[in-house]
Amino acid sequence: MFAIRPCVAADFAEIHAVCNDGATAYRGAIADDHWHDPYMSAAELRQEIHAGVEFFGAFDGDRELLGVMGLQRLGDVALIRHAYTRTARQGIGVGSALLAHLQSFTDLPILIGTWKAAAWAIRFYEGRGFRLIGGEERERLLRLYWTVPESQVKDSVVLGDDRWFSRTPG
Repeated sequence: MFAIRPCVAADFAEIHAVCNDGATAYRGAIADDHWHDPYMSAAELRQEIHAGVEFFGAFDGDRELLGVMGLQRLGDVALIRHAYTRTARQGIGVGSALLAHLQSFTDLPILIGTWKAAAWAIRFYEGRGFRLIGGEERERLLRLYWTVPESQVKDSVVLGDDRWFSRTPG
């Protein structure tokens, strides 16, 4: 249905556009001090890529970039980062296809962080088998794997896949 492939340097402007278009859903849902326009600057996107976020894109054939999702391997886990679909193309399976594709790229437990207020995103991930991680563990994971201000730790959730919940701690 969609052509999914790793994004390349030539896709940078479109990745940036998709991230900011998809992120408009957060306007009014998250605290004003976390919202800015654009939601992600080009410099922030470059920094994320430099930090090891590998972006994959879902394309309408080889033409329009419909959605993006990043995979970042950090030691013993993989993070799904910056998952966005163009507003006009939401609800047609772009996010589901990207998530399934990225899940096939790693045997590591997968964690996903998002805003508590993003109920639609939480429902999306829960509908694909991810479960919320609560309490002190949520806070510990946010501080360990993400670089976010304390106010964002308070306003965020973490979800894990079955591999996360079935791992042997230690």
